[in-house]
Amino acid sequence: MRNNTEIVMELAEQRKNNTIAFKVICFDEEKMIQTYRGEYRNLMTLLNEKFYLENFGECRGMGRCCTCVVEVEAMENCLAGKQRNEASTLNKMGIDQPNMRLACQIMIDEELDNAEITIGVF
Repeated sequence: MRNNTEIVMELAEQRKNNTIAFKVICFDEEKMIQTYRGEYRNLMTLLNEKFYLENFGECRGMGRCCTCVVEVEAMENCLAGKQRNEASTLNKMGIDQPNMRLACQIMIDEELDNAEITIGVF
């Protein structure tokens, strides 16, 4: 039977091997972010924690307020995950560019690896 230390070390190694890395440009600041699936609920939560953004994600992830709009570059299947609320909210705000997304609707997964996220373009 494995002890707790061995289990913790194994989990740490698995996370290290499953690292998701991407660049975030927030106004004049540029950061490389490393995370893993499940560390954050969604991109909005991660960005709020890393950049302390005021009035970002006021609806707390419901996809209705459009305060967490980001530009996504080099993300495979950028449109694949766009759900009804997100598409409707972006449409109401007159945003029709396919690479503009609501951060609250982007899950932290392998599709984000090597992406470039820009905050403050809207």
